[in-house]
Amino acid sequence: MSTATTASVSTHILDTSIGRPAEGVAIALAARGGPGARWEALGGARTDADGRCEDLPELPVGTTRVRLDFETEAYFTSRQEAEARQDAPRARDRGVFFPEVAITFTVTPGEHYHVPLLLNPFGYSVYRGS
Repeated sequence: MSTATTASVSTHILDTSIGRPAEGVAIALAARGGPGARWEALGGARTDADGRCEDLPELPVGTTRVRLDFETEAYFTSRQEAEARQDAPRARDRGVFFPEVAITFTVTPGEHYHVPLLLNPFGYSVYRGS
């Protein structure tokens, strides 16, 4: 929970190619105190069945930049293997175009930042949600 001296972050992922949440995607969280400061790895979590990641670590006091690293390769590889078992035509030799997605944004102490990722095999978009 954020206080007047810290910000808080949450996220979720929707796989727009199938219209469903992306379950099991590993997400790493890093923070820094400004553009010249070093990134501090804070830990991470995995998305649940609803594509949500509720247990990201808290941000340290003084954080002004945040980076979310989404490890999408394992998710897409798993999906492709499942499609191949079902002999789905789109699963054949598609590969993974975006093996990871890194999103960096600024934060203000006391604010909450919900950053959803809309993902598909050949594109993604991100925005500040509510």
